[in-house]
Amino acid sequence: MNIKNFLTKEQEAAIVAAIVKAEKATSGEIRVHLESSCKENVLDRAAYMFKKLDMHKTALRNGVLFYLAVNDRKFAILGDAGINAKVPADFWDAVKRSVLQHFSQQDFSGGLTEGILMTGEKLKTFFPIQSDDTNELPNEISFGV
Repeated sequence: MNIKNFLTKEQEAAIVAAIVKAEKATSGEIRVHLESSCKENVLDRAAYMFKKLDMHKTALRNGVLFYLAVNDRKFAILGDAGINAKVPADFWDAVKRSVLQHFSQQDFSGGLTEGILMTGEKLKTFFPIQSDDTNELPNEISFGV
């Protein structure tokens, strides 16, 4: 399967709209990365992609990556050091459970959208938007192999 065909254009637009909405109230940066497969530990691969996408270069270290390897059914959420120092220990697990509930019903765009919005709500508590905020990372979905 060509990974770029996994989501419809409408589903991609809904996910990007959720990122834009979530980032309106926070200086945090959210990205979604999709790949066909992941032959290693999913958190290791997500960490590799986090760095490859330059997500560790945000000023406040407040980037969040939603990583999905479609064919291998692997999913991870990875927050940068600035976020992980502030969110409750079980926060990412709660978001992941919510996302996976949608995934179990084959609702991948709905799951990602809900997870992104949940993340944005939490981020605005710890990293509220500033008047001089700039969008440090692209909002578009990135695709691997």
